[in-house]
Amino acid sequence: MLQRIGQFASKSFLIWMLLASIVAFTVPSLFSGLGAIIPYLLGVVMLGMGLTIKVSDFKLIFKYPKPVIIGVVLQYTIMPTLAYIIVKVFSLSADIAIGVLLVGCCPGGTTSNVMSYLAKANVALSVTITSVSTILSPVLTPGFMYLFAREWMDVSFVSMFISVAKVVLIPILLGFVIQKVFKKLADFGEDVLPVVSVVAISLILGAVVAGSKELIVQTGLLIFTVVILHNVLGYAIGYFLANVLKLNYPDKKAVSIEVGMQNSALASSLATVHFNPLAAVPGAVFSFVHCISGPLLARYWAARAEQKQVKTIA
Repeated sequence: MLQRIGQFASKSFLIWMLLASIVAFTVPSLFSGLGAIIPYLLGVVMLGMGLTIKVSDFKLIFKYPKPVIIGVVLQYTIMPTLAYIIVKVFSLSADIAIGVLLVGCCPGGTTSNVMSYLAKANVALSVTITSVSTILSPVLTPGFMYLFAREWMDVSFVSMFISVAKVVLIPILLGFVIQKVFKKLADFGEDVLPVVSVVAISLILGAVVAGSKELIVQTGLLIFTVVILHNVLGYAIGYFLANVLKLNYPDKKAVSIEVGMQNSALASSLATVHFNPLAAVPGAVFSFVHCISGPLLARYWAARAEQKQVKTIA
């Protein structure tokens, strides 16, 4: 029963995120007061990731290193660079610029793994890229923020490193230890945590949207334009460069999705802790946007795959 509920939660979590966004925007009082616990909620999500990471996920690095390296490198070059270019082109204010840059400098999120599955992409590659980029994030996310965001605000590499380590690396490592040492507890957690993670991510998104409702209304059109551009160009450039680097079709789809879909919950959490509410808005909007763009892209690729199968059979 727990497994079935967990599987349902995983398959439908995009719907819950959209509902959380709409409810938080409509009745923000329901999510008031949750802003302070956003880092803890994100830690719960990362604990769940640690419980599900397998050693076999990393074997792909040694067996087929090329697509993994390409995926991680493109993740941490395309999105930060795109964010910087977009911020400059639109002459964004410092607060919004920081939020857009944070989204660009974060690793991929677990949402991308679900989208890769739906798109009939290489799911194993998607999981590996997500895992590697997430584990590298305590160093790379603050490093790229320090590199790109200094002209708008002072960015403390050490302070941000500690924050990312607390909410990402430590919970993942704890989950991995529990998985190895307390097998029965890990098995139970693996069944329950998909539901917990869906609730936690929905609450994070709801808290940011509720706390930033007025700011979203004031800057909504601009932020949505910027975020959609960032997201769609991430997919397109990720696919184009994966194609240039001669990856196979399932790998190209996985890399494209990994590049375009960011851990925007982490971006919102870091913005809340280190900057201000307006800087958290791009992360919240990105979460909403890729909940729509991801399934649309996945369905398009899945439909193409089905058409090819029909032609092959015919």
